[in-house]
Amino acid sequence: MAITVHLDVVSAQEKMFSGLVEKIQITGSMGELGIFPGHMPLLTAIKPGMVRLVKQHGEEEVIYLSGGILEVQPDLLTVMADVAVRAEDIDADAAEAAKRAAQEQLAKPAADMDHDKVVLELEKALAQLRVVETIRKGLGK
Repeated sequence: MAITVHLDVVSAQEKMFSGLVEKIQITGSMGELGIFPGHMPLLTAIKPGMVRLVKQHGEEEVIYLSGGILEVQPDLLTVMADVAVRAEDIDADAAEAAKRAAQEQLAKPAADMDHDKVVLELEKALAQLRVVETIRKGLGK
């Protein structure tokens, strides 16, 4: 039997996941992280992207995160996200439209445009599209 640790993935709207996992993969502020049971304590910001869970017994799940915080304790992993969406619930058409809108704003910036905000919106849209592509390729199942 594989060693597991408890994981909670929560957003401002709801608790997305609570249960035992064998590992998670997530993008922290300094790069990609693989977190296994027994990982040293850690607190880091997370970038827009996905958290890939390998649940107890090997089943995988992918959740899109708009960003947030990851806390790692010896017996508990906590992902606190502003927005969390199960991969299969992402609206790919809306993400594509958001990507195009951000790219157009960056190509022809208005005088009052908040550049950092538009770049963040582009990052979120691209992250959602990467999650959708991951699922389509069958890597999240």
